[in-house]
Amino acid sequence: MPTDALRTAGAGHAVAHDRLDQELAGLDQLELTERTRAPVGLRLWSAAWPKVAAVMLVVAIWQFLVWREWKPRFVLPSPLEVGSTLWNDLFTAELWRAVGYTMRRAVVGFAVSILIGGALGIAVTRFRVLRTAVGSMITGLQTMPSIAWFPLAILLFKLTEQAILFVVVLGAAPSIANGIIAGVDSVPPLLRRAGVTMGARGVSLYRDVVIPAAMPTVVTGLKQGWAFSWRSLMAGELLVIIPGTTSLGHQLHFAREFSDADGLIATMIVILVIGILVDSLVFGRIERSVLLRRGLLTEKAYEPVRTMRRRELMAAAAVR
Repeated sequence: MPTDALRTAGAGHAVAHDRLDQELAGLDQLELTERTRAPVGLRLWSAAWPKVAAVMLVVAIWQFLVWREWKPRFVLPSPLEVGSTLWNDLFTAELWRAVGYTMRRAVVGFAVSILIGGALGIAVTRFRVLRTAVGSMITGLQTMPSIAWFPLAILLFKLTEQAILFVVVLGAAPSIANGIIAGVDSVPPLLRRAGVTMGARGVSLYRDVVIPAAMPTVVTGLKQGWAFSWRSLMAGELLVIIPGTTSLGHQLHFAREFSDADGLIATMIVILVIGILVDSLVFGRIERSVLLRRGLLTEKAYEPVRTMRRRELMAAAAVR
């Protein structure tokens, strides 16, 4: 090959490499994670210190109000007094029985809510007439305060477990249904057409194409459903006192009746911690898993774009 041709080809390859470096540098700005993982201790501290700082701020404001004697000590005890009560309660069987009983109710209620809300959400997305008939009603049910259902629940089921379950399901199922509806509506039509082209029809189209594509929004609906069911359950345990049972709401009720402010606030802290742990350890993991599978949390999400563009630029340089 003549020298001029070699020089021209080399210059073309150099220009292509420069363009490739520039474009990939731009794509690198879209990275969602570091290329090198930080040590485990540093990552744990980075995730924990904002929460620790928020807790310390709340405790500091609480202690300040106690020092200013905003309320009497028998109404608003100090953080140290509540912490001492909570520490002692952690070593009693009564607290753990209450936690176990409440969590059993929560799991059963949330499972029933998933079945009902999931079936309703899928049905609404499948049938236009059903969407027109009950679509807005689902949102109305979601915005309705759970405590407003308890007079009807007690009238229908008396002071029984069914009354609590009734309100928990009515509080959680609409949120789950709305999450599924929003997720299915956000699936690109191109994805549906691709599924139909590959032979997916009816149930298989929803199972293999639509539901997997809608999962990020569905998980958000599940998180909201859990929050509503947990709030409804606490309200139910406060209002529906079933003899012979011990629950966290039961403990709140009797702490209020006996003006036990230390025990009342300690139980409230337990309820708050359980809600945070379930959200972080259960739904947080599910959400992260879904996003990782869709390539939304790692740099791998952009690797196909880099590979394709690299091949295009190198092919263009070869042609020149």
